[in-house]
Amino acid sequence: MKQISQSFKALLLVAAFSLPTMAFAAEPAMMKDGMMVDHKGMTLYTFDKDTGGTSVCTGECAKHWPPLKAEAGAKAEGKWTVVQRDDGTMQWAYDGKPLYYYDDDKKPGDKTGDMKNKVWHVLQGPKM
Repeated sequence: MKQISQSFKALLLVAAFSLPTMAFAAEPAMMKDGMMVDHKGMTLYTFDKDTGGTSVCTGECAKHWPPLKAEAGAKAEGKWTVVQRDDGTMQWAYDGKPLYYYDDDKKPGDKTGDMKNKVWHVLQGPKM
């Protein structure tokens, strides 16, 4: 009986350590201070020229605006989706909008790309 109890405890421990990973897979970013950020606090942006959940920021654009990449097999739920880019890689999207970083943002909370060329925007949370 004691051996079963220890096995059960081990199973619970494995499950507990797996929860953060499973949550991250479903929600790769979160709202903080009214804007969407990744789990390191780096600001995420949307691009007005993206339509229909398709990313058109490729090549030189993607060097300055790297996509929020999704790993193979990433599971999306709710407003989260995973879209395929032209190069075959996968990118996270929220509410149909592919998400990007800006290469001039150097630390968590930076949002130097907001309103860049009037087509890049920090993804804002609902106004309270």
